[in-house]
Amino acid sequence: MNATGAQAPATKDPAAFTADEMMTACAARALHDGMTCFVGIGLPSAAANLARATHAPNLVLIYESGTIGAKPGRLPLSIGDGILAETADAVVSVPEIFNYWLQPGRIGVGFLGAAQIDKFGNINTTIVGSGYAEPAVRLPGAGGAPEIAASCREVIVVVRQSRRSFVDRVDFVTSVGFGDGAGARERLGLAGAGPRKVITDLGILEPDPVTCELTMTGLYPGVTVADVRAKTGWELAVSDSLKVLGPPTAAELTALRDLHGRAEEGAAAR
Repeated sequence: MNATGAQAPATKDPAAFTADEMMTACAARALHDGMTCFVGIGLPSAAANLARATHAPNLVLIYESGTIGAKPGRLPLSIGDGILAETADAVVSVPEIFNYWLQPGRIGVGFLGAAQIDKFGNINTTIVGSGYAEPAVRLPGAGGAPEIAASCREVIVVVRQSRRSFVDRVDFVTSVGFGDGAGARERLGLAGAGPRKVITDLGILEPDPVTCELTMTGLYPGVTVADVRAKTGWELAVSDSLKVLGPPTAAELTALRDLHGRAEEGAAAR
C-alpha cells in the first residue's frame, strides 16, 4: 500500500490492474465534463482527478476545505493540502461551501463512503450495534455526509463489498439514501436524487427506477453474480441487462499511476 492508501499493482505488467484501479476508473467514468463535483480524499479524489486528466478536463472540483475549481497536478494528501488552494479558482469558508454551494443544490455530484450500506442506499458511518449510547463499535461519524446525501443532485457511493458492509438494514442511518423505498426522499423533503451508483470492488449497483432497491447492473471482468451475492446481506436483485464492465484502459492506468506517483513524491518531499 502506498502513501495515498491505494494498493500497488501486484505486477509490472501495464495491462494488469488492481481492484482499486478498477473502482477508480469506474468512478471517473461516471463524471462528465463541466460537472461540479464534491470530492473527498482517497479513491474519490483519485477518480475525480483521473476524470480531469482524461475525458473531463473542465470538471469543477470542490473540496470541503473551501477550495472551488482546484486543479492539482498530483493527488492531494488531505483536504488541507496547499496544492488545492494554490490551484483553485476561489477559496471560500467552510460554511459558505455548505450553506451556499451544497445545500441549495448547486453541486452536481458528491462522493460518499460507508461502513454499512443497505438495499435502499442508506449509509451508516456512526455506530455498529443496536444501542447508540453503548454500541459494539463507534465509527467516525457524519461529517458533511448527511448534507451531501441530501442536497447533491446525485451521489456516488464507493465502498468495498462484504456482508459486514452490505446489510439488509443499517444499524444507524447517518446519511439517507432512499429511506424505506420509493417516495421516501420526497416525503423527507430531500432535494437531491440520492445515490445513483454504488461502486464496489466487484461491480456497480444502481437503484431500480420503480422500487429504488439497489440492483446489480455491472460486473468487473472475472466476477460472477454468485461472487457478488455471496458478499451481500440481502437477496440481491440483478438487472436483466447486466453488463461486464470494461477494464481500465492503458490511458486511464497511465494517468492514474502518474497521479499516485506524484503524490508519493510530494509526501516524500515533506
